[in-house]
Amino acid sequence: MRIRRILYFSGNLPNTYTANVLRRLAFSCWHTHQLPPTISATRSCFSAMAEMQDSHNEMELYSPNPEVRGMTCLNRDAFDKTIHVPVIKIKKEIINRLMKSLKHRLIQRPSLKRVIEDPKDDVNKLVLLDPYKVKSIDSFDESDHVLFKQFDVNPQVSQYELQLTYENFKCEEILRAVLPKGQDVTSGFSRVGHIAHMNLRDHQLPYKNVIGQVILDKNPGITSVVNKTNTIDSTYRNFQMEVLAGEENMITKVKENYVTYEFDFSKVYWNPRLGTEHNRIIGFLKARDVLFDVFAGVGPFAVPAAKKNCTVYANDLNPESYKWLLHNCKLNKVEKRVQAFNTDGRDFIKTTIKKELLKYADMPSAEEKPSLHIAMNLPALAVEFLDAFKNLLEEEPCNSFILPTIHCYSFSKDDDPLQDVKARAESFLGTTLEDCSMHLVRNVAPNKEMVCISFKLPSSVLFQRLSDTGEPESKRPRTAEESKVD
Repeated sequence: MRIRRILYFSGNLPNTYTANVLRRLAFSCWHTHQLPPTISATRSCFSAMAEMQDSHNEMELYSPNPEVRGMTCLNRDAFDKTIHVPVIKIKKEIINRLMKSLKHRLIQRPSLKRVIEDPKDDVNKLVLLDPYKVKSIDSFDESDHVLFKQFDVNPQVSQYELQLTYENFKCEEILRAVLPKGQDVTSGFSRVGHIAHMNLRDHQLPYKNVIGQVILDKNPGITSVVNKTNTIDSTYRNFQMEVLAGEENMITKVKENYVTYEFDFSKVYWNPRLGTEHNRIIGFLKARDVLFDVFAGVGPFAVPAAKKNCTVYANDLNPESYKWLLHNCKLNKVEKRVQAFNTDGRDFIKTTIKKELLKYADMPSAEEKPSLHIAMNLPALAVEFLDAFKNLLEEEPCNSFILPTIHCYSFSKDDDPLQDVKARAESFLGTTLEDCSMHLVRNVAPNKEMVCISFKLPSSVLFQRLSDTGEPESKRPRTAEESKVD
């Protein structure tokens, strides 16, 4: 009954620290209370409460000054703060031999020296300790005291006034202190070479320059921070972006799955979260196989496939993507195995893919025929291009013809994204896919999934069906009766 009262009481409190402690305490006790009530259950509850209290105190100790709240232009000096931390004195000549053993007791702060000079003592140095692990001499365990005795160290703990600066605060601590209370803090980003790519929400935009500068300061190797200013709705699938901090150089170099790529990030599409997916598809290929990449971008499928000694036909409508695709093929020394095209995806299917499929169909059956794969990585639209394969070839050749495997990507906001993508693919193909594999690639946004559907292109879709007269149905003249129906 007492636990239920705590739950009821805490549930009616505002969302404060005290209320959260009470809720967690009550639930901790409730789960423990499934067993007969014992002293250990009570200890467990109060132990959990003590841990939460310590965590709260630590946040308070290491929180920047409240004056920085609402800052829209970064003032690093405003983060200066004095706190008190425990220290012990250790002789200079033995300090290096003790630091490893004391590592778990030392204060942990970014860019902070844990050993400092004592201006009043030429013999000893001050070792800064964690204020939540060391309160007094009693905080040291038996092994610590053995060590102190061995090296003749006086474990007396004293307090030291430590000056924290902007450099000693973590990125998230700074942003949490600057943004209004209760609002989401964005400290994460996608790294693309030297560029940090952020996707700020509307409530964070007034603080965008502070956020950008903090990200730049706190992440070595980042020299430019950009924010996406719209969704990918352009013909060429590139973001409109704004430089928040650092240099405006958008030409960058990245390495993915041991392959190097260079491109202008402001003019092409690149997502560093797709490296695993690129590698998964390349894993289906073996030497001498053929890959048709309908929406190739700068080459994340095409280049590693060529490095695997596959023959690659890669296409992209964006002239900038096409330029960097050619560049990356040369950069990775695979330009002889990649034929690149700069045209619409539908035209690429109806010309290049059609021509090459016919060529492989005419190969003597005695030859070892390669597997054919078609990658369609344009998740917003790729499914709609599947109808370009309908009746692509006029007549079905001998049984030895190798049907290509299509790997088509799509977004879905449906409750059952896999079934949704399958149904849409079947709709554009005009047939039922009896044998296909579905793969959840990643969660793009709340209630939005990226899905890959892989399947052998059915011969009933690829080849034109003949009517009773022996003519392709799509080219057969309409009868008078059919016209009357319309």
